[in-house]
Amino acid sequence: MVIATSSAPLGALICGLVGLYILRTITTYAKLRQFKGPSWTGISNWPHSMAMLGGHCHEWYAAVSKQYGPIARVAPRVLITSSPEVWAHVNNRAGYKRSDWYYNATRIEYRRDNVFSQTDNAKHEKRRKQMAPGYSGRENLNLEASVDERLHDFLRLISSKYISSDRKVVPMDLAKKVQYFTLDVISSVGLGKTFGMLQRDHDVDDYIQSSEDGLAIGNTALAMGFSWLAQAPIIGKFIAPSPSKANGFGKMMAACFRAVDERAATPSDKRSDMLASFMRHGLAGDELRSEALEQIIAGSDTTAGAIRGTLLHLMSNIRVYRKLQREVDEAVALGQAPRTSEHGLISAAQARQLPYLQAVIREAMRIWPPVTNIFSRDIPAGGDTVTVDGESIFLPGDVCIGYSAYAMHRNERIYGKDADAFRPERWLEADVDELATMTRTNDLNFGYGRFQCLGKPVAQIEIGKTIFEVSRLRTCSLP
Repeated sequence: MVIATSSAPLGALICGLVGLYILRTITTYAKLRQFKGPSWTGISNWPHSMAMLGGHCHEWYAAVSKQYGPIARVAPRVLITSSPEVWAHVNNRAGYKRSDWYYNATRIEYRRDNVFSQTDNAKHEKRRKQMAPGYSGRENLNLEASVDERLHDFLRLISSKYISSDRKVVPMDLAKKVQYFTLDVISSVGLGKTFGMLQRDHDVDDYIQSSEDGLAIGNTALAMGFSWLAQAPIIGKFIAPSPSKANGFGKMMAACFRAVDERAATPSDKRSDMLASFMRHGLAGDELRSEALEQIIAGSDTTAGAIRGTLLHLMSNIRVYRKLQREVDEAVALGQAPRTSEHGLISAAQARQLPYLQAVIREAMRIWPPVTNIFSRDIPAGGDTVTVDGESIFLPGDVCIGYSAYAMHRNERIYGKDADAFRPERWLEADVDELATMTRTNDLNFGYGRFQCLGKPVAQIEIGKTIFEVSRLRTCSLP
């Protein structure tokens, strides 16, 4: 009798909790019932989690978009869009904000946001204003010169150490060397002190490995739904990355924080770089360290991805490579670029004037976007109406919407029936209206509106100059 009486409240509690869970599941499902998606995505996060854990989430998003349309469901509260018009609208319209479930997981430090992870629109806008002058080059007058110095190091490393001949083949991990280059660039223009990876031809202090480990850990935590533990009171301090730890992002954090503290301790330092600009606009202490760290990790990996993707498609498509090399040769012959890299590197302005070079870069970033994350945004509480192919579609509030980079940038309606093929000529053949649509869509690789990537100007300088200079390395020419 006593046992039965004491277990009754527990049974009622369990039944009540189960009932609340079922009610919540039904309510959430009903809210997005008009949007189709793969089986179980209406009631479970598991399909989405499995795609993230498998490392092919971008391909899964594209497949979902292709099967279920420009706005589809990938989780109980998550939509995905492949429409450039919808995504531009979402990123520029008041009321939308970055989703906590995604961006809190991108925090590197314990309970501290940077400009990328910040989900409060007002705080995000304030921080962007503090950082924009440094990224734009307005207060970093040596920006392009710093890129040139590192690009010279990159070309010198290849020419002096990795030249093959008929008698000897010298293998080179070009992808890794590109990472060395972009990390040396961003540390030079961002911290005023290069990591020296190109000069040593080595992953100094395992910075790259530690960053890759940190990203892998973060992705797994997000997919499994326990990324919040790294931000939880007390326990989070022991889980979140720290400069005192040798694993994850620890080594990179320690190196970055040392460089920032050294500069902050010498106010008489007159260097004009990103760090100086950040300090001039009010960043100090932990905020300055956080933003410097974020630009090192995010600014190097994404730009390296763009350069790698472009070089890979050039090396695997000899027709395009030869055509680009002819444009490079003509530019040199006509005085539109220095005669050799020893006489100086092509300027960013000169690179922008070479149509086929720009077509190659845009096409590579289209066919292989350097960043394919969902970048989820919360829809305003009252909902919003968007237009897709002339049809008005209502997006309910209190859910979120992200985007499918692969589906968007391989959209046949925008890029033609051969959208899955690497063909730079499409950028030169399109009429004015087609080219405008293609360009607007392609530019979404860098975000849009108030969420546009601050590092876009730096990345474009690096990519254009690097592809040109590597293409005219005769010692690296294809037959």
